[in-house]
Amino acid sequence: MWKIYAILSALFAALTAIFAKIGVRDVPSNLATAIRTTIILLLTWGIVFFARQQSMIKDINRHTWLFLILSGIATGLSWLFYFKALQSGEVSRVAPIDKLSVVITILLAFVFLKEPASPKVIIGAVLITAGSLFMLWK
Repeated sequence: MWKIYAILSALFAALTAIFAKIGVRDVPSNLATAIRTTIILLLTWGIVFFARQQSMIKDINRHTWLFLILSGIATGLSWLFYFKALQSGEVSRVAPIDKLSVVITILLAFVFLKEPASPKVIIGAVLITAGSLFMLWK
C-alpha cells in the first residue's frame, strides 16, 4: 500500500509545482507560501476532525513534539525557498534540483537512522544526482 501512497505523493508534488509556478506569477513568493500553508492547515485539521483523531493530541510526548516541530520548520523553509526558486526559475529545472532532497534524505537516513545503503539505493542516488546536475546546464 505504501507504494500507492508514494506514487500519489509524487503525482500531487508534480501538480504542486505546476500550480505553484502559475500561482506565484503575480504575488510575492512568501505570500503565496503563506496562502498555500493556510490551505494545508485547514485541509489536514479537517481530516483529523473527520477521523476523530483530535483527542490523541494529549498523548503526544515531548520527544515527538520536538521532532514534529523541527519537521514543520524544515518543511516551511523548504516551501519558502521552493516558491522563491519557482518564481524566477523554470519549473522543469527547479523541480529536478529540488529532488536532490531524495539523495540528501538517503544520506541522512544512512547516517542518523542507520538505514542500510544497498548497491541499488546507492546507484539510484547517483543517478538522481547526475540527472539533477544535468538539469542545471542549459
